[in-house]
Amino acid sequence: MTQPTFFVEEDKILTSLFEEGLDCLHLHKPESSPMYAERLLTLLSNDYHSKIVVHGHFYLKEEYKLRGIHIDDTSTPVPHGYKGKVSRTCTRIEDLKEAKRQSDYVFLKSIFDSQTNADEKSSFTANELENAAKRGLIDRHVYALGGMNIDNIRVAKDLGFGGVVICGDLWNRFNIHQELDYKELISHFEKLRKAIG
Repeated sequence: MTQPTFFVEEDKILTSLFEEGLDCLHLHKPESSPMYAERLLTLLSNDYHSKIVVHGHFYLKEEYKLRGIHIDDTSTPVPHGYKGKVSRTCTRIEDLKEAKRQSDYVFLKSIFDSQTNADEKSSFTANELENAAKRGLIDRHVYALGGMNIDNIRVAKDLGFGGVVICGDLWNRFNIHQELDYKELISHFEKLRKAIG
């Protein structure tokens, strides 16, 4: 998932991540003007547009032939007449069954403490997650979101999550205000990819 704010080197970093094998990018820029998202998309090769899912500004999906749209809750309906892939964010295990029925895949949020927002703590105990996995609620259509890093990817895999959403563990390796060299970020992405397997 992208940083929540736009920054100067972003298109170069995203291009490098795609070149290194990033297969799905969630473009998540809450409370931003769609003009900035359009600018970022025009700076990225058209070859990568089919790997991008947009949060908000859903018209961008058709305009740039993106992979799909992401709805940041379980109650907002899919836009009228929309055809294409849909994903959602879910904050409660009890909502997973219905959310999966309405979506191609679902993010289960706050698996671990956030690495970017100190106020966002884990919402689930290990027992709650294990029980959800045993009941088939956590499966390949559910992705772990929140505090994902190289150390706890294995935990998410063992629970049966279909994937993980990486945000802070990657972006915390690059200071958008002071750095131009993003080699450490790319190098860390390679390690994450190996851990995800």
